[in-house]
Amino acid sequence: MTTNDRPQNRQQTYTLVVEVGRKAGDGLPDGTTGAALMVYASGVDEAEAVRETVAILKQAGMAPLDVTGHGTLAEREAEGHEIDDEERTLMTRARDENAVIVAQVTPFHD
Repeated sequence: MTTNDRPQNRQQTYTLVVEVGRKAGDGLPDGTTGAALMVYASGVDEAEAVRETVAILKQAGMAPLDVTGHGTLAEREAEGHEIDDEERTLMTRARDENAVIVAQVTPFHD
């Protein structure tokens, strides 16, 4: 099999929402109980994007508790999600750089 005959595992960008708890040194504001992070993560499939995201957040000193997948750009568009230019740019960057990008942090309060 030549290089051109091999199937390409094309990276895609997945939109994930990660719930994190508190952990010493996590960088979350004082008085919060955790946060929701909107993340754009690249992967050949959603499972890989989730694994990479959890690993990166743990390395950053955070405590991931739950991950909810919201699909790829195409899947979100098919569901009728409005996706602005800034969001598209971040999704493209995550794919091109094979990266995990935290786009938004929403702290939780009691």
